[in-house]
Amino acid sequence: MAHIFYISGIDTDCGKTYITGLLARNFVQQGYKTITQKLVQTGCSDPISEDIAEHRKLMNIEAVAEDYQNITCPYIFSYPASPHFAAEIEHTEIDNDILNTSTETLSKKYSVILVEGAGGLCVPLTHSGLFIDYIAEHRHPVLLVCSSKLGSINHSILSLEICKQKNIQLHTVIYNFLPDSDPKIAQNSFEFIQSYLQQHFPETEMITSIALENGTTVSL
Repeated sequence: MAHIFYISGIDTDCGKTYITGLLARNFVQQGYKTITQKLVQTGCSDPISEDIAEHRKLMNIEAVAEDYQNITCPYIFSYPASPHFAAEIEHTEIDNDILNTSTETLSKKYSVILVEGAGGLCVPLTHSGLFIDYIAEHRHPVLLVCSSKLGSINHSILSLEICKQKNIQLHTVIYNFLPDSDPKIAQNSFEFIQSYLQQHFPETEMITSIALENGTTVSL
């Protein structure tokens, strides 16, 4: 049975795509047959999701058959907006059954599936549901990506607390030091979030994107 993880972030542009690709490479190096998935890609006019393409580069592999078949990304919209609105603009509705079927198809071939979200946990997936609602429904663990920019403490704590509220397993928090534009803020935010986790989420591991690049492994 495949191990399925959801990769979410505290907001947009926090490094989810970069981290997802590194994690996939990490699992491949551990010997797991690994694939990444993007449920919905917006702001893209290519036949293959641009985030999926970036994952493959970071994994050092070519696009796979499931990428061309739109199994790894069932919905691609050209307008750069949240999924529910991008779909509305293109007169389409996102069908959760299609998302489920895509993941189930991948689970028959791969042992690890990393499912990247769009934006933060509370981004609307459809007009009636948020990404976190979809995650809560499927009960798979979350890997949460935090960033080092100013404001990340607030966004991180809110994300942690809503995971607790929704009874979602928070497997690992990954702190992305890049682009590290203000090293003082980056280090202080890291230390604060790390301390908060130790107090309130003692079972959740915290690692950094730098550690991932240097070979720190994420265990199943």
